Order: sequence, then structure tokens, then C-alpha cells
Amino acid sequence: MPPHLKPRGGPDSALHLLLVAGLPILLGACASFSQDGGIGPVQDAARQHLGQELQVAKSPEAQSRLQQRVAELLAKELTADSAVQIALFNNPGLQGAFHDLGLAEADLVQAGRWPNPRFSFGKSRQGDEREIDRGVSFDLARLIAMPLSVQLEQRRFAAVQTGLTQQMLALAAETKKAFYTAVAAEQTLRYQRDVKAAADAGGELAQRLAQVGNFSKLEKMREQNLALEAKLGLVRAERAQLAARERLTRLLGLTGPIVQVASAASSAPAFTLPSRLPDLPPQLRQPQGVESQAFAQRLDVQAARLQAEATAKNLGLSQVTRFVNVLEFGLSNATSNEAPRKTGWEVSLELPLFDWSGARVAKAEALYMQSLQRAAQTGVEARSELREAFEAYRSSYEIARHYRDEMVPLAKQVSEENLLRYNGMFISVFELLADARVQIGTVKAAIEAQRDFWLAQADLDMALIGKPSLAQASPAATAAAAGAPPAH
Repeated sequence: MPPHLKPRGGPDSALHLLLVAGLPILLGACASFSQDGGIGPVQDAARQHLGQELQVAKSPEAQSRLQQRVAELLAKELTADSAVQIALFNNPGLQGAFHDLGLAEADLVQAGRWPNPRFSFGKSRQGDEREIDRGVSFDLARLIAMPLSVQLEQRRFAAVQTGLTQQMLALAAETKKAFYTAVAAEQTLRYQRDVKAAADAGGELAQRLAQVGNFSKLEKMREQNLALEAKLGLVRAERAQLAARERLTRLLGLTGPIVQVASAASSAPAFTLPSRLPDLPPQLRQPQGVESQAFAQRLDVQAARLQAEATAKNLGLSQVTRFVNVLEFGLSNATSNEAPRKTGWEVSLELPLFDWSGARVAKAEALYMQSLQRAAQTGVEARSELREAFEAYRSSYEIARHYRDEMVPLAKQVSEENLLRYNGMFISVFELLADARVQIGTVKAAIEAQRDFWLAQADLDMALIGKPSLAQASPAATAAAAGAPPAH
């Protein structure tokens, strides 16, 4: 650089300008990302409410470890708890939702960092005079609003954590319900196969008796019709079993080949279900303190409260920045080859002559009132859902116990009595088969009632900590509650 273009001033002024420019960078370094990416509270909730581990596949190595854990769990017979653990490890939707935390944390870190300074550099000439201007400026409006912005983003980040926790717990509840539904469908399918075999035997016997003249044509067609109904019942049971198994497969995040209907059973993803549903617990939970406990830990209630608080903070932020939309502070340094160095500062302020930000404040106030009403609605729904879930839990337990302790033993006693009468040649084989069909209906209804209880318990567990998807009562349970005999 020619000597007449070199900036005047000693190294102290240049150092001063450098320190001023670097101050925001040094302070902004305090805002950084957390070690666990904010997943810690969600993992704590999984351990506290589910007794399960929760891990995030952030790398191919972590994904490989999770797949190995999933393979180990699939090698054993599934339980409700192991099915939930597989879903937490392997469900792609849940794993993808974990990245919402990364987005929210990025906004939080960004809100806690100083705005970048603006540097300016200019060169001008006037005759033989050469002048160099240098300047640095900062967005003071953003600096003033930074504490409120950080608080707002912190609340939003906490709301994302709460929402993700609720999504994780909802997946666990749906997986439990899908597990119990799949086990009941498998149990019903095996029983329906036995029913079809007995009906086919009755139809064949009626055919032979009709051929030798010991059976009327009408009675033969009646038995054949019952055999056809049993065949259709088996097809329906197979369809229900496949649908229940595939729903559980989707929740577990498993994949299988695209197959034809005929080979669907052999090509389904490999996991083994228990042969029957778990037994009923010896007694019901007590309702005392359930509602207060739920309101202390219901995640949707907490999320609504956090949203209302965040909106209130946002309203305060709007009021603070209502008149100060653009406020900048800058330092200037100008040198010339023919004049002394010029230094100074400047502040630029946007005057609200046309837009007084009243619309922005009105919008914030409307959003705040909206969040309050939504929080109140969440509370109303939470209380109602809890009452409904507990009543479904209690009634389904009574219905299942009624079938277990009264209906099924009574049907078994009637069957044994009819067998004695058949052995004494007091009734025919077809009367014995007719009684067996009545017992079939009772057993199928008992399986459905036992399944409904475990579904209701999963709904109650979810209602205590989040928004449940309450299961509808099955036709058998509805009929039993109304005092009507099950259809068969």
C-alpha cells in the first residue's frame, strides 16, 4: 500500500476496534448445545412410567446397536413389555420425532447468542485526498429483547420435550393394546379351527346318516349350514388375526416382504406371541387419588400450561419491542492522508410514524386468550377421559371375571352333563353338537372380555399420564353388560 493511503492512528485504536467487534463473539460462545440434545427428560419419563430404555439412533453405529437389541428381543416370545421396548427402539416415526428436539434446541441456542456485528468499509477520493472509512454496528433492539427471547425459546423447548414424551407414551400404550389384540386374535383363531373341525365332522356324519335313511333331508341341510358357518367364521378369524398382527408389526417398526394372501402367514415378520392372554389380576386398583395424581403428571395438561405461559411471555416481548423495531448502535473510524483521524459513533432508530405495531400486540393478546381457553379445554377433557377410562377398566374387569368365574364354568358343567346323557343314549350326537356350539359362543365371548380388560387397563395407564385413545367395548362385552346372551 502506498504511504499516502495508509490509515493513520496507532495500534491502540485498531486493537480497540477489534475488541469491540469481537465482544459479541466472545459472549455468544456461552450459548451452546446440550450434551444429550434435550432427550434426557424423555428418557427419564420412559424409565419412570414404562420401566423401559429409550435410545436415539444418531449414527450408523448407534442404529446397528439398536437393531441388535431388537433382534435379541424378537428371538424370545413377546410380552407386552418387550413389545413396548422394541417399539421404542425401532419405530421410525418415534425416532424421526426425536429430531424435533434438535430443531427446538437450535432455536434456543440461536436466541441466546448475540447478533452478528455489521462491518463497513469505504474508500473515497477528492482531488488528491484519499479517505478510508471503517465502521462496526450492532442490533441493540435484539440485544435488549434477548432475555425475553431466551425465556420464550426455553418454554418452547420444554413444550417440545413434553409433546415428544407424550408421543412416546402414546406409542407405548398403542403397542400394548395391539399386543393384547393380536394375542386374543391368535387365541380365537386356534379355537375357531377346532370349531370348524367339529362342525365338519357333524356335517359329514349327517351326510352319512342321510344316505342310509336315518336322517331327514332338512336335518342334513341344517347341519351342513352349520358347517359352512363355521368355515366362514374361520375365514373371519384368520382375517382378524392377520390385521391384528400387521398392526402390531407396524408399531414395532418391523418390515416384511410383499406377499400374496395365500402365503401371508408364512412370510410375515418373525415374532412369537403367547398362546393365550394373561390372567386377570386378583383385584382392581383403587380410585382414591387417581384424579389428583393424573393432573399432577398429565403431559397434555402440562403442555397446555407451558403453551399459555410461552404465549404470555410472547405478549410481553411484543409490548417491549412495540416502539423499538430497529435500534442499532455503531462505531465509526475514518482516516485520510490529508486530515487527522475521525472517530465517533451513531445510533439509528426506526420511528413508528405509520406502523405503531398495534396489530402485532392485538394478535399476541388474541393468541394468549386462545391459549388460556385451550388449556381450560384440555383440563375438561382430561377429567372426563380419566373418569371414562377408570369406568371402562372397572366394568371390563367385572365382565371378564363374570365370564371366568360363572359363564365358562357353567357352560363346562352343562357340556359334561350332556356328555353323560349321550353316553347313556338319552340324547343324540347332534344334540351334543348343538350344546357344543353354545359353549363355543361362551368361550369366544370370554376371550373377548379378557382382551377388553387389558385394553382398558392400557387406556387407564395412558389416561394417568397423557391423552388416551379409549377403546370401544366389544359386542360381547356390550351384550354381557346388558344382560343378553352372547351371539353364536
